[in-house]
Amino acid sequence: MTRCPLELDTMYLNRQVRATYERVARAPASGFHFHTGADYAVRQLRYDAAELAALPVACTERFSGVGNPLRIGTIPAGAVVLDHACGAGMDLLLAAKAAGPDGRAIGVDLTPGMRASALRAAAQSGLLDRIRVFEGTFEDLPMDDASVDVAISNGVLNLAPDKPRVLCEIARVLKPGGRLFLADVVLDRELAAGVRSNADLWASCIGGAVTESLLMELLRDCGLSDAQVTERFECFAGTDIDRKFHTHLHAYGVNVLAHKR
Repeated sequence: MTRCPLELDTMYLNRQVRATYERVARAPASGFHFHTGADYAVRQLRYDAAELAALPVACTERFSGVGNPLRIGTIPAGAVVLDHACGAGMDLLLAAKAAGPDGRAIGVDLTPGMRASALRAAAQSGLLDRIRVFEGTFEDLPMDDASVDVAISNGVLNLAPDKPRVLCEIARVLKPGGRLFLADVVLDRELAAGVRSNADLWASCIGGAVTESLLMELLRDCGLSDAQVTERFECFAGTDIDRKFHTHLHAYGVNVLAHKR
């Protein structure tokens, strides 16, 4: 399954996704079907506690990723980095620090509240001179061809109705030899068609997730080569998703490295 079923109401799905992450932006502690915050990032995704403590709390408390893309590889000094769906900016700020004063970190997100949070965090961290945040969708990045050294993405692909288009768009903006640091949800088996057609389950990070093997195929077909899983995470442990599905479905996070040919 690489594109959503025809019977899935994609407009409803997009509204649900936007509404969910606007709620994270407004009230990050209000409770969701996924984990949020710095403690979760350190405990379950192996982020560095000291690095997160140096970032604005308003940024880290809105984090809702499913893996740790910055553990996949090194961001060289002076690099141009894209954070694909940057959210409140936690990975974006870490990437900007890694790229240094001669680098640039570009965040793209479809949620106004998250974009505003990311820009505030950049200003509070003294990084606004090397960070830009733009409105954009998964499928249509506001960037030139071959303009990015490293693309990072954390928990986005599973939400996208047209996964090949999303991955091919990332490949478009990567320079030849550029790298994708992808973190996303995968499943231990393929889902039934009825589950795939449920927009609420897509918005819950389950209905649109794929298996590891299919993810590797998608990356390869979009010109992203040498794809490999570098790490796995129990990102849903203790959540409503885990309690609801754990007896018959294993959903978990992966870090994946791939290269632009």
